[in-house]
Amino acid sequence: MADKDPGRRDVFAGAAALGALGTLSWVPRTRAQTPKVGPFTIVINNSPWFDGFRGAVEAYEKESGNKVNLDVNPFGGSLEKQRASVRARDGLFDLLIMNGLYYQEMYHGGFLTPISDIDPSFKLDPQMIRYDNTVYWDEATKTHDPKGKLMSVPVNGNIPLLLYRADLYEQNKLKVPETWDELLDNAKKLHNPPRIYGIVQRGARGSPNDISYDWWPYLYSHGGKLFRDEPKSDYTVTINSPEGKAALDFYIRMAKEAGHPQTGGLAQAQIIQNLATGRAAHALLVIAAWSQLDDPTKSAVVGKINAARVPGSAKGKPAPVLGHWLAGVPKNVPKERQQAALTFLNWFQTRDAQMRYMAAGAPPVRQDVLSDQNLWKDPKNRWMPAMAQSSDFVQLMWSVPEGAQIGDVLELRLNQAVIGELTSDKALNMIADETHAIMQRAGYKTGKIAPL
Repeated sequence: MADKDPGRRDVFAGAAALGALGTLSWVPRTRAQTPKVGPFTIVINNSPWFDGFRGAVEAYEKESGNKVNLDVNPFGGSLEKQRASVRARDGLFDLLIMNGLYYQEMYHGGFLTPISDIDPSFKLDPQMIRYDNTVYWDEATKTHDPKGKLMSVPVNGNIPLLLYRADLYEQNKLKVPETWDELLDNAKKLHNPPRIYGIVQRGARGSPNDISYDWWPYLYSHGGKLFRDEPKSDYTVTINSPEGKAALDFYIRMAKEAGHPQTGGLAQAQIIQNLATGRAAHALLVIAAWSQLDDPTKSAVVGKINAARVPGSAKGKPAPVLGHWLAGVPKNVPKERQQAALTFLNWFQTRDAQMRYMAAGAPPVRQDVLSDQNLWKDPKNRWMPAMAQSSDFVQLMWSVPEGAQIGDVLELRLNQAVIGELTSDKALNMIADETHAIMQRAGYKTGKIAPL
């Protein structure tokens, strides 16, 4: 989802990416605190935050004396390896790092072992963010009901933040926006093309998600939904509602009145480039882009960008959409390797480990670390308040394994609407029809609302 950009692992360049090491402190751990277990293997994609994860793994190995093997792959390669491994008689990988777009396949397919089946005493730390309860799975209802079983532990909480030019805000005495209308007003005031665009948006058709990921916070905050009541297994397609139309019309209006003239051709890499070269005043981006924007070798706006929670509509709450990553243990690996993987996850979720994770260059997934105002004092960590204030509002795009197919539909039709090939009404009606057909073929209880 949000991680595929800009195609380089060096987006995070160690501890400097997310804050100075001098501001971080932790209580040293001893090997005696972590059980001695055998080696196990993690399959993971080469995300911008991977160096931070690798740093945490290295700290775990040093402290515990336990061995972890990392199998690192491109985004698509990691997914294909996971799919093949969980379907084999004997799995090759003991811990799967799953993206928010495809973990559903692992849940619905029954490929993971509930964590309590490995260790009944394991508890997810109360400070670990649940990310719209996606760590839980109720097999009977096929929903993320927290009364279901714990299936995974979060390892990365990618969500969009509103990145804005704080220096221009100060010069023009602008207030950080809380609504889309306020954002548009600010963007128009700073819009001076071609020198600077008021906002740059991911309008391109991407794989797996560009425009749909960028637009989803507009959809949810306007009261729109893909399905009528997905948590209650009502898969009636409702994206072509008046609320959905209002969200898409506003997104297009933003592009026309304060955006880039080629919004329909901009993917996440181009969004970062426009910000880094000083050509954009606003964008919605995940924290993975932060270090590049604050790196003097890559950016012309070092120290000039700040972060805020994504806006909401005048009547709705903000709705940062999930592009997160979860760690799950497959069923088809030996018990001792499952236990070794879980021993690592138990260490990983501690505050101490999360501080080390952050020091290594990855955003933490514990709320108490994100909310630590002592850490906020470091200017390099000025992104942290926005992340901390977003946790209660995060929402999943979908919970069905057919989401990848639906995403392809969304990318095509939303892009056509942005570039003017389709009206918003027709684009949303086509999305609804095609999504309904996908759900029908898959055997869901589904339906459609009246077309726009």
